[in-house]
Amino acid sequence: MIQTAAAPKAPSIPPASAARPTPPSGNYLRSLGKDAPAGLVVFLVALPLCLGISLASGAPLLAGVVTGIVGGVVVSWLSDSSLSVSGPAAGLTAIVLAAIHTLGSFEAMLAATVVAGVLQLILGFLKAGIIGMYFPSSVIRGMLAAIGLILILKQIPHFLGADTDYFEDMDFLQFNGQNTFSAIAAASNAISWGSALIGVVSLLVLLAWDSKPVKSIAALKLVPGALIVVVLSILLNLLLSSVAPDLQVRPEHLVKLPSISSFADLTKELRLPDWSALTRGSTYVVAFTIAIVASLETLLSVEAVDKLDPHKRHTSQNRELKAQGVGNLVSGLIGGLPLTAVIVRSSANINAGAQTRMSSFIHGLLLLGSLLFLSSVLNLIPLSALAAVLLTVGFKLTKPALYRSQWRLGWEQFLPFIVTIVAILFTDLLKGVCIGLAVGIFFILKANLESAYYFHNEPTRDPGTVHLKLSEHVSFLNKASIVTTFERLAPGSHVILDGSDSEVIDYDVLEAIENFRVTAAERNINLELRGIPQVEVLGH
Repeated sequence: MIQTAAAPKAPSIPPASAARPTPPSGNYLRSLGKDAPAGLVVFLVALPLCLGISLASGAPLLAGVVTGIVGGVVVSWLSDSSLSVSGPAAGLTAIVLAAIHTLGSFEAMLAATVVAGVLQLILGFLKAGIIGMYFPSSVIRGMLAAIGLILILKQIPHFLGADTDYFEDMDFLQFNGQNTFSAIAAASNAISWGSALIGVVSLLVLLAWDSKPVKSIAALKLVPGALIVVVLSILLNLLLSSVAPDLQVRPEHLVKLPSISSFADLTKELRLPDWSALTRGSTYVVAFTIAIVASLETLLSVEAVDKLDPHKRHTSQNRELKAQGVGNLVSGLIGGLPLTAVIVRSSANINAGAQTRMSSFIHGLLLLGSLLFLSSVLNLIPLSALAAVLLTVGFKLTKPALYRSQWRLGWEQFLPFIVTIVAILFTDLLKGVCIGLAVGIFFILKANLESAYYFHNEPTRDPGTVHLKLSEHVSFLNKASIVTTFERLAPGSHVILDGSDSEVIDYDVLEAIENFRVTAAERNINLELRGIPQVEVLGH
């Protein structure tokens, strides 16, 4: 890039923190009435997800719950995000499964997770979080809508009592050999009628709880619908065991929490890192992979959460990377899986009315308490009831109104949005987002090409004069459209090429202008340059 003139001094802007809206509560106790019920809802959603991701990753079941505890108790206070929830992520299951196989043990993978945490800390201090600012809004909204659709499609088998896949598998191709649609077809042929009954009742209760008549009752606002559904589902299943034993939900369709009766039992069950793995190069390859993928998923999630936040607070991406780095470091040290900020739990948090990070912290405490004191009770919860909770979360993420609003914004916004949805639906989260980004970048480049210059009309000027005024920033991406315009200019015309308002003009464009200076004379075009520096055109 070549600077054409000294840029004017930018006006003084207050720090970003000063420009942010005031959080709902400067005092966490003030918002506890909303954060506590939201934390309970997130806990109920997170528990089976933590267990399912552990199972799919080939890790001990306890590892997923430990990761959720670290995400809630540690990361929530280090993060700048008020509403995001961190924990084990479905997008990392394949990486963790392959890492355990490559490194030879779960303990070796823990050592790689610790290193990944250190790498994320370094990325945070290097301010690599700025990458998160370059995700187009259409792609982020497409990602949220796709996750909503996937939640609905993936929870249908659990809703019907056909739990052949783990609870938060977000990929089109499942680890059991089926895909999203074949799993639904298989579930329709293997319905557990007791689970389906509880699922339907749970869904109806949630819809009723979210209706205006119920919301108008002040006392009921403090009680989350998910809690009512969980209690009701346990009681209904106990009733079925007495009056219709054939319909009772079987153990494989219930929550499966490891049996731990004391803190001493918990510490005995924890796995510790195998530090000898640090002598192998493959450990660092795994650590680098975990750090990059976890960082990308986190940046995508916090950007999405900021869009869902009713108060539109902005999260510092660099601080988020540091928080996630500490989280992964701690998780690896005490036997947990790699963690990220996760959109499903964060969406449930927002939908439940959370106001501050206290809700995420409460969910972490509840995960810890459930391990120590409530495992026998929680193991009575039917998965179909939790599937009903996620079905409502999914619908709120992919409401028809979202599609209509994106359509009204025009093709430049709608096409990346819909391509992102389809791509995520048929691949996975990261691949789908990359495909959506490619489409979004195409429209950005197209707009950039079309905005390199404009025709400036002056009524007093000779009609045969063409006045081309370059924009403020002219990059090599604009070269093609500028050269095409030069070629279309009529012989014998008077052309004014005005760069007086341009701060930066790329060398490639200046070279094209120099070449046009030569061809203009040959075509009898009177070329007048304003504010455009002359450069030497290299022969090769």
